[in-house]
Amino acid sequence: MSATPKSRRRVLVGVSAVAAVSLGIGVAAGSRITSPEDAAAKTGPPKASQITVPVEKKALSSKVVGRGDASFDGAVNIRVETSGMSTPPIVTGKVPAVGSTITEGKALLEITGRPVIGLAGVLPMYRALSPGSKGPDVLQLEQTLDRLGLDPGTVDDEYTLDTSAAVERLYEKAGYEAPEPDKQLTQQVDAAKHQVDAAKKQLRQAESQLKAAKTAHAKDTSVQQGAVDDAEQNLADAQEALGEAKFKAGTPLPVSEVVYVKTLPRRVDDVKVERGGTVNGVVMSASGASLVVTLKVDAATAQRLKAGMAAALELDGTTIAAKVLRVAKSGTQYNVVVAPKTLTASQLALLRDANVRVTIPVKSTAGKVLAVPVAALSSGSDGGSRVEVLRNGKVELVPVKVGLTADGFAQVTPAGDATLAEGDQVVVGR
Repeated sequence: MSATPKSRRRVLVGVSAVAAVSLGIGVAAGSRITSPEDAAAKTGPPKASQITVPVEKKALSSKVVGRGDASFDGAVNIRVETSGMSTPPIVTGKVPAVGSTITEGKALLEITGRPVIGLAGVLPMYRALSPGSKGPDVLQLEQTLDRLGLDPGTVDDEYTLDTSAAVERLYEKAGYEAPEPDKQLTQQVDAAKHQVDAAKKQLRQAESQLKAAKTAHAKDTSVQQGAVDDAEQNLADAQEALGEAKFKAGTPLPVSEVVYVKTLPRRVDDVKVERGGTVNGVVMSASGASLVVTLKVDAATAQRLKAGMAAALELDGTTIAAKVLRVAKSGTQYNVVVAPKTLTASQLALLRDANVRVTIPVKSTAGKVLAVPVAALSSGSDGGSRVEVLRNGKVELVPVKVGLTADGFAQVTPAGDATLAEGDQVVVGR
């Protein structure tokens, strides 16, 4: 039986539908098939791109930054030489309190009712001084007296009566009686005075006898004149001896009544004696009255620093102007001592015994300069420096001269005919 027209149309429609579905499935499957080359292209790293930053105009400053401990400068032990005393060295008063200040020319301690006066000097007080003493310790004393305005006369290495007078003024200024000379010396002065008086009496008698002889019109008065001459010589000798005795009996300076400290004023850190106690060695320790901050640096950093450089101290949000006081080697490192320029009472309290951030500018540019990150610099075949500048989508090599480097930036100046300006994009990475 042959198919009717209607049934044939149904078959054609069914076949067309199956073909269309098959075609869709084929297209979908084909879209999911990836070649090895395409797969590698999709999973590989993206093509490198250039990272650029603009050239800046800024001031650069190279600096040393570190942390240091605050303390009072230069602690020393103060020792009183009591070996020359004839009585036990008992502390009778003037015991300083910790934190008090030792000033030059003032008594820092009292032993057996006598002062121990602090003076600034390098040599210690190693012997008693008196008129006739000579040496470098005498020179140091006279230099000190002169500095204090006490007029020791000619400043040299000889202890004279002018020195004695200046020592008396030193004690008067400190509020004490000047030391008395040895009794034997004062006795010698008294004896010399008697000799002068006797010589004067002898001269008066000789002159009287000569006058009487002349009044009597004696033909020969040579004997009486000789007596006068002898009496005059005796008087001159006696007066010279009196002068020498007075010189030796001038005001002395006992070894136990002065201590020299390298610099004054100083702050008392510790007291080793008490009132009523006996002095035996060190009586106290003292440091500089000025507060300083000390930080440790290596040799390379120390070479960049020197005394007088400006610095800044930072603590709890407070910044204090300071300067480098000294740079000194300490073992394998160096101590950099920084001193504040001025301190208020509250700042002193804040800094005392604190750990402080210290900043010391070492070098800076004179105002704003062209600057690029250090990472933007590279070396050319000639050994010179250059930067890569991105202009109009192309990279140009610009030779530069490099100046100060600080905080990750370098000062640059275009070399030769090259140009470089603020805002130019320099390559720092790819």
